[in-house]
Amino acid sequence: MFSTPFVLSFSLLLSLPILFLLAPRFLSPLQQQPQSPVLISPSDEQDDLALFNRASGSAINSINNNNPSRFSHLSTGSNPKRKIAFLFLTNSDLHFSPLWDQFFKGNSHLYNIYVHADPTVNVTRPHGVFEGRFIPAKRTYRASATLISATRRLLATAIIDDPANVFFAVLSQYCVPLHSFRYVYHSLVVSRSFDSSSAETDAELTRLGVRAKYKSFIEILSKSRNLWKRYTARGRFAMMPEVPYDQFRVGSQFFVLTRRHALAVVKDRTLWRKFRSPCYKEDECYPEEHYFPTLLSMTDPNGCTQYTLTRVNWTGTTKGHPYTYGAAEVSPELIHRLRESNHSESYLFQGNANIVVKKSIVHIYIGSFLCGASGAERKLDLQTGNLVWKRHKEVPTTRLDIRMV
Repeated sequence: MFSTPFVLSFSLLLSLPILFLLAPRFLSPLQQQPQSPVLISPSDEQDDLALFNRASGSAINSINNNNPSRFSHLSTGSNPKRKIAFLFLTNSDLHFSPLWDQFFKGNSHLYNIYVHADPTVNVTRPHGVFEGRFIPAKRTYRASATLISATRRLLATAIIDDPANVFFAVLSQYCVPLHSFRYVYHSLVVSRSFDSSSAETDAELTRLGVRAKYKSFIEILSKSRNLWKRYTARGRFAMMPEVPYDQFRVGSQFFVLTRRHALAVVKDRTLWRKFRSPCYKEDECYPEEHYFPTLLSMTDPNGCTQYTLTRVNWTGTTKGHPYTYGAAEVSPELIHRLRESNHSESYLFQGNANIVVKKSIVHIYIGSFLCGASGAERKLDLQTGNLVWKRHKEVPTTRLDIRMV
């Protein structure tokens, strides 16, 4: 017969596999298990493909297209002007909507707004300029290709909606403008000196006084920290042969595309099949920062400025998120610093104005901006939506005067 110590030892050895199998069931529920890779469902793919095909077909539409639009009541004029499409990606309330209301005020003939809100989140739909601007949306996840899909849906919807949309600015709910609408519009559509990466002659201007050739303002970097790890996040050879490592690029997820580049994005099928593959290293995989720079770098590098117009502060980054400005930090001096750019006359947007939110009240003071012979300075309190005006002396009409209280 076996001795008692031997039986005990043998029993313990037999119980080890059972413990490994059952232990996860008895662990604390607070100890979360790693999530499985996020996949794009076939039904979502089919919905998107139908939308993208419609957008691709709309390329033959002229500026005078009279087809009725589901979204835009702004595109029915007999002589429409070039417009900027503002595309908002969000998974929370649009806390800065009062600021955007003031930004867009009085310029309804020069812009369109489209919002993609995660349908699994209870997002309050604000009134004002955002009312009726939400598009059919799908669920989004961080560090997954769902953010690429959401951006492509916005681009496709804006292309179909209004042929007058010539620029497509991708923003988030935390973005705020650093200049007036008039400054932004003039910089993108008219100015020949705003983009320091290229210069145009008078012969390149149309008879209407706007630039005949536009570039996309998108950051495209070939040298970046952890570039190889990002490239291999899906597997060492997962991107081959369509995307060799020497053609892989990264850049900001916030950009401004021309219409031809927006069409190139929604028409793409080849690179999408690579970038939609799930990543197995979440901390090294940000597909929305890889897909767009890589695609446009491979298809039309000379048609891109290689830099973004959205300022993001990565100092003191936490878990892949940019620096968050507290309410006490926001001042006229900060806004002026945020505008400074080495590539263009100015940044146009701040990419992470995630101001401290307490009891659902956002505190931020930001100035409006002046252009022309006369004007007034104002301060917007997002807590109340009130404006405080302060008159100032007239300024020359020949230059843009930007001041803040």
